[in-house]
Amino acid sequence: MISAGEFRNGVTFEQDGQVLQVVEFQHVKPGKGAAFVRTKTKNVITGSVVETSYNPTAKFPQAFIERKEVTYSYADGDLYHFMDMETYDDIPVNASDVPENFKFCKENETCKLLSYKGKVFSVEIPNFIELEVVETEPGFKGNTATNTLKPAKVETGAEIRVPMFINEGDKIRIDTRTCEYMERV
Repeated sequence: MISAGEFRNGVTFEQDGQVLQVVEFQHVKPGKGAAFVRTKTKNVITGSVVETSYNPTAKFPQAFIERKEVTYSYADGDLYHFMDMETYDDIPVNASDVPENFKFCKENETCKLLSYKGKVFSVEIPNFIELEVVETEPGFKGNTATNTLKPAKVETGAEIRVPMFINEGDKIRIDTRTCEYMERV
């Protein structure tokens, strides 16, 4: 059992037969009245997000999410195929169960499949991925205004905004949690 006062980002718990994951939380102590925990929770099966307030002493059964390390093999229409690192089994996952930041994942990248009671509901990719820029406009001399960004396409086909000094062929590090450029490698 876990109490609402112990909520942190990423904690999963069961409520009314649904598995919820805490996306954001805030402990609120108003000047008048009792303290409460304001949360934004995501239903891990359906993907719906709801904002709710809980009494900090409310208790919920903790839901254990299985994280299995796999290798991304290939995409085939609406299915993404992963290989289990231990048994070498092929695990197909529906495109609807793959997060938006998966566009930065290239083949043979190590990922984690998240499942609850045997049903895969999401894929976790590394927080930082290094990719090559395959298409972008060239930066012009003298165009050095601070924080000026331009669109660029990386080797996986995803679009990202990068600083003006990045050219085609450069390798860049991307933060997959925010889908933003970090640095040139």
